[in-house]
Amino acid sequence: MNTTSPNAVTRRRFITASATASAWLAFSQSGLPQTFASKRSEQINVAIVGCGSQGRVLINACLKIPQVRFRTVCDIWPYARFSVSRYLSKFGHETTVYDDYRVMLEKEKDIGAVIVATPDWMHAPITCAALEAGKHVYCETMMANTIEGARQMVLTQRRTGKLLQIGHQRRSNPLYSFIKQKLLDEARLLGQITHASAQWHSAKWNDRTSAKQYVLDDATLRQYGYDNMQQLLNWRWYKKYSSGPACSAAAHQIDTFNWFFGVTPALLIASGGVDVFKPREWYDNVIAIYEYDRPDGKARVAYDVLTTTSLFDYFERLMGIEGWLTISENPEWYEVYRERAATSELWHDKRYIDEIIHITPSGERGPIEYKIHVTLDKPVHQPHLENFFDAIHAGVPLNCPAEVAYRTTVSVLRINEAVAAQERLTFKPEDFVV
Repeated sequence: MNTTSPNAVTRRRFITASATASAWLAFSQSGLPQTFASKRSEQINVAIVGCGSQGRVLINACLKIPQVRFRTVCDIWPYARFSVSRYLSKFGHETTVYDDYRVMLEKEKDIGAVIVATPDWMHAPITCAALEAGKHVYCETMMANTIEGARQMVLTQRRTGKLLQIGHQRRSNPLYSFIKQKLLDEARLLGQITHASAQWHSAKWNDRTSAKQYVLDDATLRQYGYDNMQQLLNWRWYKKYSSGPACSAAAHQIDTFNWFFGVTPALLIASGGVDVFKPREWYDNVIAIYEYDRPDGKARVAYDVLTTTSLFDYFERLMGIEGWLTISENPEWYEVYRERAATSELWHDKRYIDEIIHITPSGERGPIEYKIHVTLDKPVHQPHLENFFDAIHAGVPLNCPAEVAYRTTVSVLRINEAVAAQERLTFKPEDFVV
């Protein structure tokens, strides 16, 4: 980055919360019912289905939420379910364990909510079964690895009337909410947004393996739909079990653009392939371009997912006529740039951002630094889980209900279709409606 430009901003960590942050947090909670504070202490019994890496991430976030009490652990792999059960016992959560979610739902009548963190292909059947059993459900992304599966989740939620939150956790992140509501919609910090970009880069990782004593026998694996332990432990690379790394990442980042833009995409082009990891079924790299038709003009999004390099990690960038903004769940990434000819000053008048002018040793005006006084001091999934449990106890709106997540699922799953077709794909409004 050229730091000699007066408006350039270098990479920096988020600043600590200030009085402005407190004002924002007060604003963000102003719509909560008056009974919210008293009900937040009410306990809810929770089951976790899927005890892999993401399940453990959600468990650790839930352990910071006082009203959550884990009562049940379910996973087809004994090593995973018993290790998680032992881990929870260290925090006073004594749990029963199951290998079959159907048996769990039949026997555990006092469970109020189910968290689903299994491989993607089981999200729809487990979620629908839990909703039918009268449980509220928090389901990780991808919502489902097929559009039909996601559609059935929406229909089942409507029919049962139970709550269904999908794990697009940026929608509950106070920084992202502040940027959406205050900087983009109200202050129009960037002016007309014409372009955006995002990436998810990760270095090469080796396939997961298991010690011999923990390997499941072939009959048990086949019972649950897997041919071998390779498929069970590395399911993201197989078409039966997931929609691939590109869709898994896009589920969060394209969802952010759908949310910020307020519309769904109109067009998609994509290219990708299995170019490095030949035995794998899903693409190890994808580059996609989306077009959005916004009320104030067209916006294009360039998006890429790589599994061969960790260069610049992951972030989202919005580019407008009056400036650009880079954000990420990774607190190392945060940048604001204002064009010299920018005219909008509402953000400055309301102290949404502090403008700091640095003076060089020679006394000349140096780079301008912009500070946003909102940050997140919790695990990134915790606010989204809190929103889910607050919806159960106090009736606050879900930040990502099933219908919203369905629109993102349609937007994202067509990446693979676009790569395979090697042609422009268009979206119709009815594509996003159940």
